[in-house]
Amino acid sequence: MPTSHRPSPVRTDGSNAFASNTMRARLPAVLDEMLGYNTTLPRPMRDAVAALRDSMASGAPIPQLELPAIDYDDWMAAWEKRAGETWHDTDWFFAETYVYRLLMQAVRYWETGHDPFAPRKAEEFESPALWEYLEEALDGHGEPLSDRLRDLLHMALWSNRIDLSYHAALAHGRRVQDDDMIVDESAAAVEHLLRHAGDVHIVADNAGTELAIDLALIDALLHHGFPRVFLHVKAHPTYVSDTTVPDVWWFLRTLAKHDHGFAALAGRMASAIEAGRLRLAPDFFWNSSHPLWEMPRRLSALFAGASLVILKGDVNYRRMVGDAIWPEDTPFAAATDYFPAPLAALRTMKSDSVVGLPPGMGEALEHDEPGWRNNGRRGVFHFRA
Repeated sequence: MPTSHRPSPVRTDGSNAFASNTMRARLPAVLDEMLGYNTTLPRPMRDAVAALRDSMASGAPIPQLELPAIDYDDWMAAWEKRAGETWHDTDWFFAETYVYRLLMQAVRYWETGHDPFAPRKAEEFESPALWEYLEEALDGHGEPLSDRLRDLLHMALWSNRIDLSYHAALAHGRRVQDDDMIVDESAAAVEHLLRHAGDVHIVADNAGTELAIDLALIDALLHHGFPRVFLHVKAHPTYVSDTTVPDVWWFLRTLAKHDHGFAALAGRMASAIEAGRLRLAPDFFWNSSHPLWEMPRRLSALFAGASLVILKGDVNYRRMVGDAIWPEDTPFAAATDYFPAPLAALRTMKSDSVVGLPPGMGEALEHDEPGWRNNGRRGVFHFRA
């Protein structure tokens, strides 16, 4: 779709209530909660996090990134476009992604290696519900491949509710009602996969339950002859539970300590990484404030030969549509015509942007359930070849 036809990004100025509340209340609460479970964080770092929290809540001017910073050039280019703006009057996607980057500055992540969300991730890795769900995912080895892939893709979608940054979605858990899925093009995606058994790319979202199901899906793809799977992850901790390379290895070590076939899965994944059939692909782009159509050449070249790219989660969905409010019945293919490969988007809804709905569905949902766009209940599975 031509750039001129794309709607403008959501802003934090009150024109979108959810974005405004995120910067004034929800995200400051995330940082406050983080301070509560990081009791050993040194005082200068705690003070820096608290200052960031308070500046957001009060709507202070957005600060520059400090040096040294490995990703300084890209973030400063984004900041300069918005110089003089405040947390309460700027592009929401920029503001929210930049807060997490400033948090890495506050805890001096590249000097200390300290993931401020590690205590919450550790709780999730040991959650009984995670292991029950993973066991369910691994139990389908005898199914026909088409059924197995579709089941795993559905589990991969609903596990996106287990997002440690968003309690409203967490509250729904894995309980899925018949009308929770409002777009389901998974059958077409599976049919495409079975006809094009090449490399598959998964752009990951949350560690924990969602990562566990992603690994079960990857295991099935590799077992059935797909040559390689690329797991694209964040370059540093963000959005509380988003997956990084250290999270993958941490979870594999945790897997290896369990029975019920979990240790065997850990061994298969480690062997696949060693053989190059499973590639872990961290990239600063997934932490950036860029829309997906501004992906760097290194990513567009990598995606160009893919059998399928599976884009997961709400933040990746927002990136895909430029974090804008489109007409809900805009065809998914039209909104993503810039993307260089077959694309599937799996997401439980935690913000207002959505495309690809049947005509009239948005209005009907708004009438029946005014919070449907961001309460974490509804799911969409889009696909285009």
